[in-house]
Amino acid sequence: MLQANDQFWLENVIDKITTKMDWVSEKSRNKIPYTTINGTHDDRTVDNPTGTVADGISWWTNGFWGGMMWLMYHETGQEKYKEIANISEEKLDEGFREYYGLHHDVGFMWLPTSVANYKVTKNPESRKRAMHAANLLAGRFNLAGGFIRAWNDLPEGDTRGWAIIDCMFNIPLLYWATEETGDPRFQQIAMKHADTSMEAFVRPDGSVNHIVEFDPFQGGVVKTYGGQGYEEGSSWTRGQTWALYGFMMSYIHTGKEEYLNTAKRIAHYFISNIPDNGIIPIDFRQPKEPAYEDSTAAAIAACGLIEIAKAVGQHEKDLYLNAALKLLKTLDESRSDWTKDSDCILINGSAAYHNPDRHTAIIYGDYYFMEAMFKLKGNDLYLW
Repeated sequence: MLQANDQFWLENVIDKITTKMDWVSEKSRNKIPYTTINGTHDDRTVDNPTGTVADGISWWTNGFWGGMMWLMYHETGQEKYKEIANISEEKLDEGFREYYGLHHDVGFMWLPTSVANYKVTKNPESRKRAMHAANLLAGRFNLAGGFIRAWNDLPEGDTRGWAIIDCMFNIPLLYWATEETGDPRFQQIAMKHADTSMEAFVRPDGSVNHIVEFDPFQGGVVKTYGGQGYEEGSSWTRGQTWALYGFMMSYIHTGKEEYLNTAKRIAHYFISNIPDNGIIPIDFRQPKEPAYEDSTAAAIAACGLIEIAKAVGQHEKDLYLNAALKLLKTLDESRSDWTKDSDCILINGSAAYHNPDRHTAIIYGDYYFMEAMFKLKGNDLYLW
């Protein structure tokens, strides 16, 4: 898909990824990282900010380190990456035993670990774990509203009707379960959630709500929330990417054209809002100052844009591919740390606009940056 100069750049970046992951993987072999502390990966099973299961072994990002190891195993064939991925996957069994910390994000946890393992090795224990997670996710489906409930009970009040756009990345676990077992129930739930999300989350201009509250007994939208963005009605950029790439995932699994068209509509909105410098803010509708940014949103968007480019006709490809390249080149040139001073690759990730922990290393930024690069190479291991 690339011109010669872009191919040279890609090969150089993949070399830098391979070099960095060679030593970082050994250093963090027995960890499940989320961020860095003074440049060193933390371990979410130990560095637990609240002491709760949900913020410890069941923290929603705990699958990404294993996913990075599977990407590296696929790229290099080195056995050490498979061994390290297995360490993460086995540790996550504690989440099943604790149970109460698990919610809608079991897809994020077990797709890049157990489903990946099963795809590569046919490990029967990995299949069992992934099916267990899929059944937990299916059990969160609200029949009246046609959505998968987000989170469990929260201090904010009654959240029984809450759904979030992030869940578009979790439902591929259900598609996989149907593909693996032949049981259509999992895919039926996933598609119903995707259909509800198209109607309730995606606005006419292609921007996306983060949280939608439904009536959990009768169905129907009650209200929307700003969630991790700037305010209600704003445009949290990572939420846009959960939708952009998420609807492509549903299209890949089902072939339903409406999902592709929805992904394209969101992509057009996203592309039209990419700043000239290629640096993505936390929210497209945030104040100009302070200039808070989120590198993770750029990496996730790039993955989705590349998938759209692969799916559309020749006359459309460049629109999406060139936008992805702009985002990725900006990340490589100005938002990456290729030194041994930090275990992370991407800098300036931000979980939420109003969260004080802005402009930090976040593990899923590294994961999606790596995934995007391997997509461009053309031999990626698709984990979703």
